[in-house]
Amino acid sequence: MDRVEAQEERRRRVREAVLARGFVRTAELTAEFGISLMTAHRDLDALQAQGWLRKVRGGATGLPSAHFHGTVAERMATMAATKQALARAAAALLAPGQTVLLDDSTTCLMLAHQAPEHAPLTVLTNSLPAITTLAKAPGISLITLGGAYFPAYDAFMGLHTADAVRAYRADVLFLSTTAVAKGRCYHTSPETVQVKRAMMESAARRVLLVDHTKFAKDGLYALAPLTDFDLVITDDGLPAEQVRAVRAAGTEVTVVPQRS
Repeated sequence: MDRVEAQEERRRRVREAVLARGFVRTAELTAEFGISLMTAHRDLDALQAQGWLRKVRGGATGLPSAHFHGTVAERMATMAATKQALARAAAALLAPGQTVLLDDSTTCLMLAHQAPEHAPLTVLTNSLPAITTLAKAPGISLITLGGAYFPAYDAFMGLHTADAVRAYRADVLFLSTTAVAKGRCYHTSPETVQVKRAMMESAARRVLLVDHTKFAKDGLYALAPLTDFDLVITDDGLPAEQVRAVRAAGTEVTVVPQRS
């Protein structure tokens, strides 16, 4: 194993250790992997840049927070039935011949699985699982939005992806968010916000898919106010007063049963 391979293998093991334990001290990493404190910090910096974990005082954490979104597997398992209900409601809005933008969210991945039922469609996405799902789907003209690949998101992010989005114009965008606070959407990484803002600029109609738990969470980077969306699809776990507040601000809201 050469130096690069050894480094990649060590970082994989560091990543797995942090995600399995929730929190790992830097000193523990130096002892466990026989590396210097500087090397441990470099490993954590690299893994944080990829979205796998968050550095904190004394070590690193893999627990979801306002700074860290959690792994793809964790997000897929969270509120899965509700996300399926949101995706079904979104799929009902699809019309043959449309050009559709899908973000990298797990809710939109569930929508991607239903898209072929409404073909023919042109679908643009930066989500690798959605790309894989739609690559050979009949009636789907697929446009992939490349850029820097972020393994923790299983998606392409950053400046080049945002530039790729701006080369197109879509009929409708389906997008989710990490958190909604005081009428504004938030995310845990600036790269995500950069791409999603470009998507919003490139779509004639913007639809936000967001389960009720997102309204109780915080995020670090502001994406957009709810009033920038034409429609919010949420579930009946969101209190009626909050639904009324969104509608009163001028955005249409569709409420679906959490399990349908």
